[in-house]
Amino acid sequence: MKLTSADRVLFPDDGVTKGDVFEYYGNVADALIPHVRDRPFTLKRWPHGITGEAFFQKQAPKGLPAWIPTRQFVTHPRGAKGETRLVDFVLVNERAAAQWAVQQNCIDMNAWYSRVDKPDRPDFVLFDLDPPEEDGAFALCVRVAHYIHRALEQLELDSYVKTSGADGIHVVVPIVRRSTFDETYEFAELVSRALESEHPGELTTQWLKKKREGVLVDHRQNGWGKTIASVYSVRPKPGAPVSTPLRWEELTEDVRPRDFSMAVALERVAKHGDLFEPVLHPKQSLGPALKDLRSRAAD
Repeated sequence: MKLTSADRVLFPDDGVTKGDVFEYYGNVADALIPHVRDRPFTLKRWPHGITGEAFFQKQAPKGLPAWIPTRQFVTHPRGAKGETRLVDFVLVNERAAAQWAVQQNCIDMNAWYSRVDKPDRPDFVLFDLDPPEEDGAFALCVRVAHYIHRALEQLELDSYVKTSGADGIHVVVPIVRRSTFDETYEFAELVSRALESEHPGELTTQWLKKKREGVLVDHRQNGWGKTIASVYSVRPKPGAPVSTPLRWEELTEDVRPRDFSMAVALERVAKHGDLFEPVLHPKQSLGPALKDLRSRAAD
């Protein structure tokens, strides 16, 4: 894959260039690609680096190499009531395709929760934790992540954790592809609201910032056509941090998202392999846990 403008600085405070990001994705591809393969991909392009304006592009751009596959889906443009349009989504199914995305000035890899063969059936539930903007907030975010982990264990569900790479934490529950997006949304909402009642002031499901107190646990991110920055994505934040998987015992209150640079992420893959590899082979069904939560909510 040919790269142009390799010396373009995408992270001005750190001197990280387009070439650096291109090289990173080439090196991490063996771990990354299985997580994004066959998922409709949204390009988030930063032509002037992270201090400039970015724009999202769902439609495959003109000049897309013939060897990069696409799949067409109907979408509902935001703000256009009742309108739909057909979009040809890029599929990032190999190392060169991830590097092509960097050539388009993408920094992170944003893909759907479902794959093209079963677009209406997600293969994970996401708990997206967004800490408040105050001192000590990430330590609180870590604590909330462990609340979620324990709640899921009580429901006999395995979960996996990664830094979002931005300011928060992602807790992922891999599931067999039987549940709908409505069901994953409901599940995440019921778990989140129950924990909100148990730990008032520490976490919230309140969308409006002025009404929030504590860490936002955003169940609304579970929905058809939503995207998440994949594990091993570089994020457009100072330091070029990477969304990095951790073992639960590693997630301590002294961890910070900026601890995980591209170099650190690659070192961890070399040492531990892909800690998110089990997410690729879900064996657990959401049905029994959702039934249990509905029963509790009705009491």
